[in-house]
Amino acid sequence: MRWEGQELAVADGAALPGLQRIAGLVRSVRTPEFEGITFHEVTARSALNKVPAASQVPFRWTVNPYRGCSHACAYCLSGHAPITMADGSVIPLARVRAGDQVLGTRSDGVSRRLVRTEVLDHWRTAKVAYRVELDGGTSIVASGEHRFLTANGWKHVAPAPDGEPARPHLTTTDQLVGVRRGVVGAVVREHERFTVSYVRPMDATLPMYDITTGTGDFIAHGVVSHNCFARNTHTYLDFDAGDDFDRQVVVKVNLAEVLRREVARRSWSREHVAMGTNTDPYQRAEGRYRLMPGVIEALAGSGTPFSILTKGTLLRRDLPLLTRVAEDVEVGVGVSLALLDDGLHRSVEPGTPTPRARLDLIRAVRAAGLPCTVLIAPVLPALTDSEEHLAALVAALADAGATGVSYIPLHLRPGAREWYLRWLGTERPDLVPTYQRLYQRGAYADQRYRHWLKARMEPLLRRHGLRSRDDEPDERTSPLRRRRWGTRLTVGGDAPLAGPAAAQDTLF
Repeated sequence: MRWEGQELAVADGAALPGLQRIAGLVRSVRTPEFEGITFHEVTARSALNKVPAASQVPFRWTVNPYRGCSHACAYCLSGHAPITMADGSVIPLARVRAGDQVLGTRSDGVSRRLVRTEVLDHWRTAKVAYRVELDGGTSIVASGEHRFLTANGWKHVAPAPDGEPARPHLTTTDQLVGVRRGVVGAVVREHERFTVSYVRPMDATLPMYDITTGTGDFIAHGVVSHNCFARNTHTYLDFDAGDDFDRQVVVKVNLAEVLRREVARRSWSREHVAMGTNTDPYQRAEGRYRLMPGVIEALAGSGTPFSILTKGTLLRRDLPLLTRVAEDVEVGVGVSLALLDDGLHRSVEPGTPTPRARLDLIRAVRAAGLPCTVLIAPVLPALTDSEEHLAALVAALADAGATGVSYIPLHLRPGAREWYLRWLGTERPDLVPTYQRLYQRGAYADQRYRHWLKARMEPLLRRHGLRSRDDEPDERTSPLRRRRWGTRLTVGGDAPLAGPAAAQDTLF
């Protein structure tokens, strides 16, 4: 069936909530080729995305042709903003319904007390988005008008627009009031506060979810939130969107054209651009939309070095183009492959190419004369970290011709944490206590586990010539910071791709 015949009405129920109100939506498309997935074609206003300064990654710019991913990996999914229900459970904001009981707060002298409150309404909108990062690593997407409870009272996320009266707004001196998962009637203690690391506009209008409660507030991401909260749709897109992440894919159909204009500006300094750090540029939809050739040509034509990280074997299609442009700019290619077991692959990475297919992709990249780094990520504690499994994986990577290997333990940000633990509880309930212990302090595995994994991995990499004794990774930096993704690439390490973990047990 022809793709062009699959256009949906914008108001169709399958459309990403709120998308119909976003400027730039061209159409929504479904096709039997991608059963259960709706593609929302939009015209992008910008192509180059600047990475927040707080992120400890070795690049400052990314390009993302897609938002959402048809690969549907269990450990890559993230849900909506986690809302604390009256019974202490946590569910995504998008699944909250009018009539539900959630936790809110009521004033009790100089303190606040947790109380049950009814959800009176649940609605959707679209607003300019801001990202609020807390010192524990929690990332919140909200509108500028939204308010959080700070140690100095309610404050808006952003200052008032020009021409409007000034209003209190968040700064890096503010501390948000947070709560533990407690019983109704518990006092919100003063010491449970979380410092704002930064607040930044995302330069995009995004779908937002709001609820109205009887108390006028609720608990989201472990902090006290005023009515009108925005969910983390499609991580927004860094990283989240629960069920929608693998079912509703936003496609920037004019991306190459916009990128060409941006890299042609005199102000563009030709810094390295990393692709595949958020969503896979070679997911299955790329076979239809063919956005990457235009992106590659725009970057190379401007003299901009770039790297690509992918699970998708569709990269093979563009190997001749990558080989050609590598004569003019520095090009890095990375393949993500974390396991060899076909059964486990079908469970945690449905929709992605098989491990064997990705090994063949590594061989094809090397045959084309390009370097190929492999990212063993995420390493799943108690599932893919045995010496037997890792030894077999590293040996297979060396045999396929990998020129470097990096490895990262599983990283569970809010949202992804709930989704992955739900999967684990269904598939391997015996391991749930292990994960609760390893991730009790937040998104990153316990430091002792990371040291243990390093001690296991480094000898294996040296055995196969993928690491020299003089090239030990520095665990204080990201695995990509040591050397750029280029023609002489060697990377490694066990540090995460984001900032250091901090105690976050009260936020999950």
